[in-house]
Amino acid sequence: MGLGETKSSPGYGNPPWIFKGRYTLGGFFLANYDDSPAGVFDELVVIAGIVWNPPTSCAWAARVLVNSEEACHHGRKEVGLPSQVARFSKRITPVPRQTKDKFGGFLNMIGVGTTICHSKDCMDVQVTEVVGPASSDICNIKLLTDVPTPKFNKWMGPSITMSLPSFSGQTEYNPNLLKYSCRLACRVRAVRPAKVSGPSPLKKERNHDSESRGFTAEEVVDNARNLSISVMLSKPILALEFNFLEMQVEAPIILSNNTTSSLPAA
Repeated sequence: MGLGETKSSPGYGNPPWIFKGRYTLGGFFLANYDDSPAGVFDELVVIAGIVWNPPTSCAWAARVLVNSEEACHHGRKEVGLPSQVARFSKRITPVPRQTKDKFGGFLNMIGVGTTICHSKDCMDVQVTEVVGPASSDICNIKLLTDVPTPKFNKWMGPSITMSLPSFSGQTEYNPNLLKYSCRLACRVRAVRPAKVSGPSPLKKERNHDSESRGFTAEEVVDNARNLSISVMLSKPILALEFNFLEMQVEAPIILSNNTTSSLPAA
């Protein structure tokens, strides 16, 4: 989760709420599902903003990337998500580390004390969006996770259950404005924020004069993609790790019906 500046963009819907000020909370969610109605798949969800919708706050997913055609189709048709197919290339590099036994005293000082061997796995996840024969790099996410020896198991955090209400829809696949809820049961703990890098260079946004002449379909997609990347590159303020996650997505409800117009896929 991070703090980023809000911007208007063609390709995004106009839900019935108002942002006050220039900044809002957003972030991203990276997950691997080993069982789901759409099978096994990886997912990256970019949350463009957290908005107040009394009596609670809701999230707006600006971009959903999955490495499964079935999961992509399910997200578009059933939940109204702006899902796209992507490649998730993963590379894991072990980073060994040794910690001196704090009770070794003088033996540690002369180099013959006992040590406790830990390791950290550095995982690089390269996410590349695939649209037909074309592909576009979205980001590289570097995760550093503890992998302790069995004798020193890490604490996974407390068990929690919660509901995360969200808005979706207003895409070319589902033009209605929808609201749905994810019910989560998991172990959660605070972790070090991931290091995120975007493609270089990002395509530049048009200036005001060129915007007045309208956007082509390709420019709409590029601009929406760049804004999603900007959310991921914003300043992190909180990172959470979910373990033993079970997620149940409730059927969405229609908040407004819009069958006459639709938005291009972001």
